[in-house]
Amino acid sequence: MKMSNPQDLSLEVAASTFAALGSEQRLAVLRCLVRAGDQGLSIGELGKRSKVTGSTLTHHMKILTQAGLVVQEKQGRSIICAAVAYHELRILSEFLLKECCADACDAGDHDHG
Repeated sequence: MKMSNPQDLSLEVAASTFAALGSEQRLAVLRCLVRAGDQGLSIGELGKRSKVTGSTLTHHMKILTQAGLVVQEKQGRSIICAAVAYHELRILSEFLLKECCADACDAGDHDHG
């Protein structure tokens, strides 16, 4: 998901991105990364905190990365760090709320009878 604002986000892309969050373990991983802040976590530390390790964590990180919700980069020889793609996460949140209450109307504004 590489969008600059919620107006650019299609329903199809949003649904696909939300589908990436459709796992308790992936949601737990993402929440750990949100708590860690901009610096992210090493994969080992992320595994400890999320209680998701090994190939399962690798699988979930791949899905979250493909959805554009996390980024991974090597630091040093083999330490891989992961961090939340905050901009993309905000876009996804704003997509849900961009039309908040758009169809709501005050009780006194229309005739019930």
